[in-house]
Amino acid sequence: MRILSKSKLMDFRQCPKKLWLSIHRPELAEVTDAAPGRIKVGYQVGEVARQLYDSAGNASRIDIETDGYDGAFARTQALLRHDHPIFEGGFQASGAIAFADILLPVTSRRQRSWRMVEIKSAASVKDYHLEDAAIQTCIARSSGLALAGVSIAHIDSQWTYPGDGDYQGLLIERDVTDEVLPLHEEVRGWIADAHSLVKKRREPAIATGSHCNQPFACPFFEHCRKQEPHAEQPLSWLPGVRTKTLKSYIEEHPAGELRDVPDTFLNDLQKRVKTATLTGRPYFDQAGAAQALRGYRPPAYFMDFETILFAVPLWKGTRPYQQIPFQFSVHRIGARGALSHEQFLDLSGDDPSKPFAEALISACGERGPIFAYNATFEKGRLTELAERFPRMRRQLLSIAGRVVDLLPIARAHFYHPDQEGSWSIKAVLPAACPDLSYDALEGVRDGGMAQEAFLEALSHETSHARKAELERQLIAYCALDTHALVRLWKRLSVTP
Repeated sequence: MRILSKSKLMDFRQCPKKLWLSIHRPELAEVTDAAPGRIKVGYQVGEVARQLYDSAGNASRIDIETDGYDGAFARTQALLRHDHPIFEGGFQASGAIAFADILLPVTSRRQRSWRMVEIKSAASVKDYHLEDAAIQTCIARSSGLALAGVSIAHIDSQWTYPGDGDYQGLLIERDVTDEVLPLHEEVRGWIADAHSLVKKRREPAIATGSHCNQPFACPFFEHCRKQEPHAEQPLSWLPGVRTKTLKSYIEEHPAGELRDVPDTFLNDLQKRVKTATLTGRPYFDQAGAAQALRGYRPPAYFMDFETILFAVPLWKGTRPYQQIPFQFSVHRIGARGALSHEQFLDLSGDDPSKPFAEALISACGERGPIFAYNATFEKGRLTELAERFPRMRRQLLSIAGRVVDLLPIARAHFYHPDQEGSWSIKAVLPAACPDLSYDALEGVRDGGMAQEAFLEALSHETSHARKAELERQLIAYCALDTHALVRLWKRLSVTP
């Protein structure tokens, strides 16, 4: 009998086809950039959790690489005869295996029992966490573990790191015993069904859908999508789908073409996208765009931030998953039209927040509009910085008050068929200013790549030459973001 891990069973719960392909056609998987990052975050949270749950330092940890699977299972059973915490305890039953994050002894006169704690790097308990814990407990109990209770410990996103390696309070426990133990027999059915599935020679016929991204993006999505008919001008290009009528139509026509959707189902913006797509003609209300921008006179600033976030905070005074700005670019157009540029980038490894705020205040002056794109993000970071640094509160909130968002102006007055229903700056820029492109950049071309470059630059293993290269790439990327805003502003603000 093939042995199924808990992760394989979770694949089955997401989509049986995902499990079948992972076993029989693993070469078809396309690993996303997010997968390694998610694993790394989970490892960091797990390391902190082991410190928090083993303050006495007498816990034992199972190491599969050292012990092998059989050795891990045998060592776990031996450790269960003692009253010490166990990390990564392994269990096997009914053709399935699982490794518990933390097992804590519960002393009793009658018998020795254990409390299982599963560690999650999310900021709350999700439905799939409960299924994960149910599978874990079912396998452990089936192998003979006396289980007294089950909890899920997750990140408290409101907790503030006090510094000096003190992570007490990072995790919140939620007792899920009454939610997962009653699923025991149901989980046994999942395991049996999964084993029946993997014995089949042909992959199951399951259409793509919302399950392809819930709870995680499936690495086999492109393989499955290629097997299905797909539209040349798909309904997914329609922006802001909110009405039940349109949602139902899209669900009923997964390969539907834009040309076929009734106009009565669409709002004005969606009709604009449909018309531009079918005719191939861009929409540009130049007079309306110029009117929307007429009240904003130079000097004008064009601003963009790059940020990093950590599940386990590195710097005192920061919270888990808080967006910490480490870079900005600001272009300035003077009253006479002269263009200048200022930028900030901190790769020292220290908290960049305060020097970032100080440099930004200097770069933005005291008057004039500050243009950003999808400016809710920048405003949020400015508000957080104002809360952290009261002495700069007035200046930072003043900057936030001067911010003008170009996104709603572009959305209301400009659309090119090449945007394919998106108004992201990377979709609008090549359409509005064809001579500018992020594709020409070396290395860093989007926000996710900027975060990866920042982390690599901070690593002690990164050479000085590589760090200098990453610094150049980050500066070039962020500068293009704000140069793009300048060009877009000029395109939108010209009176016809």
